[in-house]
Amino acid sequence: MTGPDADVPRIDTSRPHPARVYDWWLGGKDNYPVDEELARRILAVDGTVVRGARANRRFMQRAVRTVAEAGVRQFLDIGTGIPTEPNLHQVAQRIAPEARVVYADNDPIVLRHAEALLGGTPEGSTTYVHADVRDIGALLARAEDSLDLAEPVALSLVALTHYLDDDVYELVGRYVDALAPGSHLVLSQVTPDLNPRAVEQAAESFRRSGTPFFPRTLTGFARFFDGLDLLGPGLIPVHGWRPDPEDVAAQAEGIVPVYAGVARKP
Repeated sequence: MTGPDADVPRIDTSRPHPARVYDWWLGGKDNYPVDEELARRILAVDGTVVRGARANRRFMQRAVRTVAEAGVRQFLDIGTGIPTEPNLHQVAQRIAPEARVVYADNDPIVLRHAEALLGGTPEGSTTYVHADVRDIGALLARAEDSLDLAEPVALSLVALTHYLDDDVYELVGRYVDALAPGSHLVLSQVTPDLNPRAVEQAAESFRRSGTPFFPRTLTGFARFFDGLDLLGPGLIPVHGWRPDPEDVAAQAEGIVPVYAGVARKP
């Protein structure tokens, strides 16, 4: 594990952070009372959120496996969250030990756990940078210490874009523009399409806590992939994207309001 910044800000425990709320939904212990309070409040209005968090993790694993099997050997995961095994680098390096992975997140607690937990293979590299997705130049500059952007990269934005307003389309476009042909975009996003009332109540809970939240329709989700070649089965609810048997079983419990997709840059 290399690359943590020395001047990371102190952890703010006075307000919830999405990474720590997500950690609580996944059954983790790396969260604070303020995070648990919001997580429970949202769970009370949307009973799918725990299953949705798990489905997102499973989608990430299947998508990374798919992209690695297609020959991609570099991965940039933005909005990493608190490590939960198996992590992205473990999935990628299981297929290609030489794979290079860069994680990026803006929560200091993620850095602390990344330093302790995110060890990779000797053949590859696993690096963490403390950076905000909105600071494209700084984030990519730090990522380039480990990645060669002239070669294909898999950009993972799993369960991140619903925390960003409509400027996110330009933001994602600029990241994709910086990547070489043959790169892939891996993305999931909360949608109001599948459970409008519960999603809006959950979104309002986030907003009242000071965290912006922007569910998007299928049309809005599709905009992220403009100009890219979608991999089958296209843009669908997260459980259904190339499911393994355990995902099929989980889907039987009910669809969660999250879309997922993977696309290749031509």
